[in-house]
Amino acid sequence: MHIARSGRGVAAATSVAALAVAALATAAPAGLGATAPAAVPHTKAVPAVVGHTLVHDVSSPLSSAQCQAKWQVNCYSPLQYRTAYNLNALYRKGVTGKGRTIVIVDSYGSPTVQHDLDVYSKQFGLPSTKVKVVKWGHVPAFDPKNSDMTGWAGETTLDVQMAHAVAPDAKIVVVETAVSETEGTTGLPEMMDAEKYMIDHGVGDVISQSFGATENTFPGFGKGDFSSIKNLRYAFQDANRKHVTVLAASGDGGATDLKADGKTYYKKRVNSWPSSDPLVTSVGGTQLHLNDKGDRVKPDSVYNDYGSGGGGQSHVFTRPAFQNGVKSIVGTHRGTPDISMSAAVDGGAWIYSSYDPTATGWDVSGGTSEATPLFAGIVALADQAAGHRVGNIQKSLYDLYARHAKGVVDVNDGTDNSYEGVAGYKAVKGYDLATGVGTVDALRFVPALARASRHG
Repeated sequence: MHIARSGRGVAAATSVAALAVAALATAAPAGLGATAPAAVPHTKAVPAVVGHTLVHDVSSPLSSAQCQAKWQVNCYSPLQYRTAYNLNALYRKGVTGKGRTIVIVDSYGSPTVQHDLDVYSKQFGLPSTKVKVVKWGHVPAFDPKNSDMTGWAGETTLDVQMAHAVAPDAKIVVVETAVSETEGTTGLPEMMDAEKYMIDHGVGDVISQSFGATENTFPGFGKGDFSSIKNLRYAFQDANRKHVTVLAASGDGGATDLKADGKTYYKKRVNSWPSSDPLVTSVGGTQLHLNDKGDRVKPDSVYNDYGSGGGGQSHVFTRPAFQNGVKSIVGTHRGTPDISMSAAVDGGAWIYSSYDPTATGWDVSGGTSEATPLFAGIVALADQAAGHRVGNIQKSLYDLYARHAKGVVDVNDGTDNSYEGVAGYKAVKGYDLATGVGTVDALRFVPALARASRHG
């Protein structure tokens, strides 16, 4: 069974379909038209997983036991996730994300995103929702023979279906960009332009970003000049002012990440942006161990199979005030991740896609680009419960952790995010650089986060 390795400092989307574990590309917010500020870099934010293999013969989702027998991995449905994260009681109370909007931005998008969500929803007995597609720039016609486009379509599919699985009544807006992230393009400024446009026009309560670039690859980094990163923060600063929650995947290279060539890893600990940005909530990865009902058969561990949950210290940003309570772990710099959700390929999520007519059907996806839209759904639920946007959740999140709030669930089984020969960090009691404050019990976390938010 060939498994494609996860790509660069970004959220991985690795898929299993029939006899293969395949890779899906990562999402990247685009630029809806404005011109980026001067002096922004051409550093590329690459899809998390390069390589894409789909197989036709999975006509319907299988149980975890069947997945174990066929491919030696566990595979989970949204119904299992709902049990694992204690979501069903919230739904019974009417907390479903109704009235709230999740913004997802991907190069090219997927021409079948609505149809695929409808099939996905029907399969698992969920209500579907209308996906609004916003095209930014001159998005080319979709070509299913173009592996770059199908990779992005796979990421779009994953993002939409995972967000919908958690917040079934939330609105979803997909912003398609015309620029894929390749060397020499201005993809990162376009991403920030797109997000700022959406924020300024009141579209979206939470933005989910499954992309990133290793901090070390930005111009000036080696000389200690971080202006090329800091000049790109304008969308996040705008979101902070207008109380829009911004999330980013912590990446899939463990404590390291890929170099500018997109193929080789740094042999030292590095971090990636925008996950490392203090204005962004960094979402890391766990491995769930569930039975077919969704009950845990053992505690969560760190995602570390065909990729590993990103985490560590930023080399650009100093420790923000909200992490003062964990300064003994993060030191003088910003630490990631902040919180974690399901991301392991062995324990990945069933998704449905039909954008490639030669590979229509069901596969299993993992990576922190799964974890991030899952958590975006959690934030949408908290927005609804609060009756307003919870906004930048960083202070609230760490305050809940410090108060030992029951909705914050520690991940402390001793597994780690070592990867590609670079020693990572262990999941230990309390905050750590493998899973952050841990994961969530949504029934308790959602109302606690709603109460902790200060924005009317």
